[in-house]
Amino acid sequence: MAHQPFRFLVLGGTGSMGYAFAQELLQQREQVTLLVRNRQKAERLFGPHPSLQLVTGDAQDAALLKELGAAATHIFHGINYPYEQWEAHMERVTRHVVEAAAQQNATVLFPGNIYNFGLTTPITEGTPFAPTTKKGAIRVRLEEILQQAAESQTCRVITLRLPDFWGPNVMNEGIAPIFRAALQGKPMPWLYRNDIPHQLVYTPDAARVFYELAKLQPAEPYAVYNFAGEVVPSVKAWQRQIAEAAGTAPKHKLYPGWLFKLMGLFSPGMREISEMGYLWQHTLLLHDDKLRRTLPNLPHTPMKQAIEETLAWFRENWHV
Repeated sequence: MAHQPFRFLVLGGTGSMGYAFAQELLQQREQVTLLVRNRQKAERLFGPHPSLQLVTGDAQDAALLKELGAAATHIFHGINYPYEQWEAHMERVTRHVVEAAAQQNATVLFPGNIYNFGLTTPITEGTPFAPTTKKGAIRVRLEEILQQAAESQTCRVITLRLPDFWGPNVMNEGIAPIFRAALQGKPMPWLYRNDIPHQLVYTPDAARVFYELAKLQPAEPYAVYNFAGEVVPSVKAWQRQIAEAAGTAPKHKLYPGWLFKLMGLFSPGMREISEMGYLWQHTLLLHDDKLRRTLPNLPHTPMKQAIEETLAWFRENWHV
């Protein structure tokens, strides 16, 4: 049965998850408005598309966000900032998103993560928050803002908690250097430990889950799901697969914890990474039984195919 027409406002559409979600929507021929700060970058990433509208601006502009939100049935909150800017920006921009969604009781789609839980594992949807870092406490606050808005019927919210994500246009300093190094035959970097199991999710799969949940429209105003993705036996083994697919010999480079502590004395960004070191020193696992009951045919791109698609994207978009 066809759903009522949706109109999606995507924030953070040139970033990792926002890009994957916008691509999914365009493949599904949905109406998409993308608010972007860098129009040229967006045009390069998406090209022309009949159901895509690009608007240049900043989500910190509350008036502009309300203007765009007035027509939206769904707002994808994919906005992210460098770690050292979270405290200044993340809470304020989330409140702007809520105000924009309030006009039409739109559904906010929010990619969550595991920072809320510190070293707790496994993590289910009912696991109590136990942040051990400043950024973990900020993530808790963001979810609380969204939950309060939904429970007061200001808007609806679907939060999908995700592990580390990777895929086309995932340009963070954990993932992009691996694929670039693999293509060049250089050592593939990782932090702290590359010899323990690690949970990862391929962004196009997460994007499809978001879309399926949007179509489903959960009954509760504030719906939370985990998406577990896939656990690789070790990052080293995963990197070996990537190098083999790239046609190069696998080489590895491990950055030790003391290095980030030392560099953190001079760099706020490095200080923030050092604070999150526990994420790479331990195997932390999301469980997604609730999502599997809700969506029995969960998308899963086979690892080999996902690696090939990601390498192809990096080959084509080396300088993005």
